[in-house]
Amino acid sequence: MSRCVNGWMDELMGEREMLTHKDLDVWKLGIELVEEIYKITSKFPKNEIYGLISQMRRAAVSIPSNISEGAARDSTKEFIQFLYVALGSLSELETQVIIAKKLSYINNNKCLGNIELLRKKLLNFIKYQKGRMKR
Repeated sequence: MSRCVNGWMDELMGEREMLTHKDLDVWKLGIELVEEIYKITSKFPKNEIYGLISQMRRAAVSIPSNISEGAARDSTKEFIQFLYVALGSLSELETQVIIAKKLSYINNNKCLGNIELLRKKLLNFIKYQKGRMKR
């Protein structure tokens, strides 16, 4: 039997549909955040290309990447570990966005709001996964 996101399956018209990391809201929000970060950093000063731009882009890409890698792992415990790595990358990105704001490279709070939304969803998803382990 093919693997799906840690054993999740969805009933669809009497057939079972395999779910993947691409079906997870936290992964989708992570991808949207990557797009936002790339757009924002494209307007940064060119002298930041190997500094803040690179760091922010790498941290942003790391979030959905770790979610997808964890979803492909063989156990819920491993999946949770990768979710925590994604959460760490999200915190790293938040710090970098705050720095960019202080340097006046970013002038609104939309990005920070999106980071906070993803953090809440990731924490709730981790809590849900931990609950599945106890069953």
